[in-house]
Amino acid sequence: MRRRFWTLLLAGVMAAAGLSQAAHAEGVALTYDDLPGFALTDSVAYADLTTNRLLRGIRRHHFHATGFVIGDRLEGDQHAARTAMVVKWRDAGVVLGNHTNSHESLNKTPVADYIADVAAADAVLRPILAAKGETPVWFRHPYLETGTTAEARKTFEDWLAAHGYKVAPVTMENSDWMFALVYDDAILRHDRAKAAKVKQTYLTYTEKCVQWYRQAGLELLGRRPDYVFLLHATRLNADTVGDLARILKRNHLRPEPLAEAMADPAYKIVDTRGNPDGDEWLSRWAVTLHKELPWDSFPDRRRTSRPRTTSSTRHSSGCARTVAPARWVN
Repeated sequence: MRRRFWTLLLAGVMAAAGLSQAAHAEGVALTYDDLPGFALTDSVAYADLTTNRLLRGIRRHHFHATGFVIGDRLEGDQHAARTAMVVKWRDAGVVLGNHTNSHESLNKTPVADYIADVAAADAVLRPILAAKGETPVWFRHPYLETGTTAEARKTFEDWLAAHGYKVAPVTMENSDWMFALVYDDAILRHDRAKAAKVKQTYLTYTEKCVQWYRQAGLELLGRRPDYVFLLHATRLNADTVGDLARILKRNHLRPEPLAEAMADPAYKIVDTRGNPDGDEWLSRWAVTLHKELPWDSFPDRRRTSRPRTTSSTRHSSGCARTVAPARWVN
């Protein structure tokens, strides 16, 4: 009886002090852009294999995930096959969101044209979700470009709200699309050694990015928020789901639905300015809070050091603007 008393007392003290394992875990929402798939090849077979592997891994590790669909990727001769891939995501329990119809940037497109493009994607996505009694809720800007002026941003976000959408921000990213293109190139050339090297480089870099964003969030906010992790629907991510699960566990991150991550008070920080750089949201919050992020320690994708950046000259996050294979992974 006495032992039980002291055990319970110790557990209570640890919980109050935030020393338990659970108390240290932040939530992370895993989000996958560019459905039905992002690859160096237009092969439907390659995309379908990627879809099957990625969804199998998501189910195996009980990941909550959100996938963002590009509408016009479902058009053309392969409409049925590519739509079937998106349906697989839906049937796997992945929340589906809108990623525009043609993957254009709001920074470079008149607002009225951009709204028409998003509405076209909505017309593609809504029937797919209606078959399960669901409606689209989340929207993600391509390249994370939310408009160069506050006026453009407000006009578009007012349209989103009127049509039941919320913006899905990004607070963690790892430039995965760059690695993915090199990985595709190796896979398509049957170069197993190169593919293995790219994979290991990618995983090492991903873990460093996760560690950096956790520390940057702590320095910026005085605590670690729940994160929204930007990934893409790629063969590389399909082949590394288990590795990602281990990285998250080692770094005390717990996958959770996007809606739960967005309940973190950090996402209420006001961000209404124009953003020409496609910044992720920690950078945006830093501007609002008049603070600097520790960019000098940001992990470099290459062997050279990362240039020092400021609030006005950060790297751009988000999706690729090209499908040419990146050659900087040696």
